Amino acid sequence: MTDSFKSGFVALIGRPNAGKSTLLNHLVGQKIAIISDKPQTTRNKIVGVLTKPHFQAIFLDTPGIHKPQHKLGQIMVDTALNTLREVDLIYYLVDVTVPFGGGEEYILEKLQKVDTPVFLLLNKIDCLKKTELLPLLDFYRQKREWAEIVPISALSGENLEHLLEATLPYFEEGPQYYPADALTDQPERVLVAELIREKIIVLTHEEVPHSVAVTVEMMERRSENLLYIGATIFVERSSQKAIIIGKNGEMLKKIGAGARREIETLLGDRIYLELWVKVKADWRNSVRNLREFGYDDRE
Repeated sequence: MTDSFKSGFVALIGRPNAGKSTLLNHLVGQKIAIISDKPQTTRNKIVGVLTKPHFQAIFLDTPGIHKPQHKLGQIMVDTALNTLREVDLIYYLVDVTVPFGGGEEYILEKLQKVDTPVFLLLNKIDCLKKTELLPLLDFYRQKREWAEIVPISALSGENLEHLLEATLPYFEEGPQYYPADALTDQPERVLVAELIREKIIVLTHEEVPHSVAVTVEMMERRSENLLYIGATIFVERSSQKAIIIGKNGEMLKKIGAGARREIETLLGDRIYLELWVKVKADWRNSVRNLREFGYDDRE
């Protein structure tokens, strides 16, 4: 017999590129959130589910908190901050390789306004010398009261078992909200669109990644072993469309090939992926387009 079952909700917050999506993927044991070395990769609140015999943890990966430059950016920040009121616990990730600055001050100010317990996760400790960690611990202890301070590496998994052990006391006895084999609540079409967008982020440069949206128009089984997927990549300018297509369509082929491999791993199917590229001028500032692409569900 096991002890009584516990469940709880945990928000992952932090500056862009702090490692939130990497941590989420490691905790649930599969890639459900896209990652890259470019900031502001996550645009929506992504739910990841970890189920063990005696508990279920529901993690909410949020967009990085930053100073917004357009309507999409404002939605991303609002999504992250609103999540703080919906959970039992907050994981606040700090990238220890980046000097403390105004971005962290802004988040600390927002945290003063919530009563939810906060774990400070000092991430990327695998990039630090051991002698550099202690001064950081002392520095952040002076900033506020923390429920826990846990140095981790989201990439390697260092100290994540300890993190989960420290988390459980903050959960109440409660139901299993998701089936035991569920890893996320994201529809397959959303996951597929995000994997395509990730390949664009990785393979293109400059302003292109942040100007891209992807919608999956069709997912159709055409034989027992083949799933057809048709998706449209939207950009804001004709010059960006040209970059994504590339000379003789080479860039689009690379994007498609990389995304197809990831999608096949995710879905366990052989995939035929067809991509189109269209221009929607200044879509990040269009309320209609933001809703159409699934980035704004606010009333």
